[in-house]
Amino acid sequence: MKILALDTSSEGCSAALLVDDSLVERFDLAPRGHTRLLMPMIRELLAEKQLVPADLEALAFACGPGSFTGLRIATGVVQGLAYGLGIPVIPVSSLAAVAEDAIRQWQMLDGDAVAVAFDARMGEVYWACYICRNGQPELMGDEQVCAPASVALADGVSRWFGAGQGWSLKESFPDGVAAAMERIDETLVPRASRVAEIAARAFHAGAGVPAEQAQPVYIRDEVAWKKLPGR
Repeated sequence: MKILALDTSSEGCSAALLVDDSLVERFDLAPRGHTRLLMPMIRELLAEKQLVPADLEALAFACGPGSFTGLRIATGVVQGLAYGLGIPVIPVSSLAAVAEDAIRQWQMLDGDAVAVAFDARMGEVYWACYICRNGQPELMGDEQVCAPASVALADGVSRWFGAGQGWSLKESFPDGVAAAMERIDETLVPRASRVAEIAARAFHAGAGVPAEQAQPVYIRDEVAWKKLPGR
């Protein structure tokens, strides 16, 4: 199995290459460097594993939610590669990628849950809750975008963890949400290595879409904007 995974959905820019059980990654925090960094990362990873693009069996990318511009960058790259190579694409939720990272880093137990929050700007957060099942994140309810004061935890969980940069807004969350967390890490961002791990499981299960169906998931339907004076 040879899967190339990409993430440009946040301030982080990363690419990862999973070859059977061997995973290598390039990662950099570069809010405005995704376009400059991504293709060199891909070339470095292929060279490290002595592969060429034609050796790849599938592509994966963090499809969102996240930065609209960042999502379009990764989408464009995977679509171009998938068209040229004739291989499937596996879209992976950016929120799920952070949940996967939290579960692995904190060695969460089955039945534990992680609440992932991203800052969606415009006074909102992207929010989702995942329960740990067999060491993997399982979505509870739906991914959503909402005001920080509207986030809610799923029922029936004894231990909660918080992950993602949206937790910097925890003072605006409802009473008791932050207090329910055993641990919070506001620094976690999506990484291509976690995207690759989730994609590998999906690939084994037969998942994958053609290039034209590999689309970003914005969650937010409308973007509010203000016209500049004189425009």
